[in-house]
Amino acid sequence: MSHNIKDQKQRFLEYIEIEKGRSLRTVKVYDDYISRFLVYAKPKSAEDITIDMVRDFRLWLNRQSSHKRDTKNPGGTLKKKTQNYYLIAIRAFLKFLAKRGIRSLSPENIELAKVGDRQLDLITPSELGRLLAEPDGNDLKALRDHAILQLLFSTGLRVAELCSLTRDLDFDADSFSVRGKGDKIRVVFISDDARKAVNKYLAKRTDVDDALFIQLGPRTANKDDGLKLDKRSVERIVKLAAIRAGISKKVTPHVIRHCFATDLLGNGADLRSVQMLLGHSNIATTQIYTHFTDAELKRVHKEFHNRKK
Repeated sequence: MSHNIKDQKQRFLEYIEIEKGRSLRTVKVYDDYISRFLVYAKPKSAEDITIDMVRDFRLWLNRQSSHKRDTKNPGGTLKKKTQNYYLIAIRAFLKFLAKRGIRSLSPENIELAKVGDRQLDLITPSELGRLLAEPDGNDLKALRDHAILQLLFSTGLRVAELCSLTRDLDFDADSFSVRGKGDKIRVVFISDDARKAVNKYLAKRTDVDDALFIQLGPRTANKDDGLKLDKRSVERIVKLAAIRAGISKKVTPHVIRHCFATDLLGNGADLRSVQMLLGHSNIATTQIYTHFTDAELKRVHKEFHNRKK
């Protein structure tokens, strides 16, 4: 293997694409993060990478301005979470080098910055109920949008997973398989309400396109994708449905996925099962939902807090 650091980076990118099965978009993100570090630190070879280089790069990152479109942190510095993405990419590169016997900085020497607990954007059960009742109508557009909302909440699908569904699926069955992040296949389950909504929508369709959810009206998608709805279109459908339902909060397909998870945990589902239903590779990602669903702690607080009154 070449000792040129750029060649080694290229081998790493090929490795995560082919052997790890990462998407081209993910490969590009890793390329951007690692390249930015290499341009800043200027190591001539892997052996030149030191902890001081990484430390200086972290200081530089910490002093960079956040993206202009970051409405939650206008004019602020780069978020710790974003800084950690760079460090994660660098660690992955160093692990790759170590596996191939190339001397460099040990990836274990790089610690991620501490970040605060992640905040979830949730809507109340009442708001969720109003959202799922939208839209009310029997035309094809109303039936499609209602089916989208019902299926998102029934399955906890990511928006990209929803867009990839085809009408060949058996919606009379209790479940179907979906290909998610990292090309992993998992089983999701469909509720009676979602099944009825999807079948009612499909019964109204007169086209022959394979996609489950299609564009109606003027075409905007790439012809290669046929009539298939894209992610932005689904996001707009959810946003408009929330407005019609009188919900002032920002509602996205991912908010509905959060509601799916908290609903399961709040009704007694175990964390491991919810992890599998969501398609999380790490259970730590799923654990955030427990902060919002611990009914027992709520009961204890209500029973014992401030009893002297």
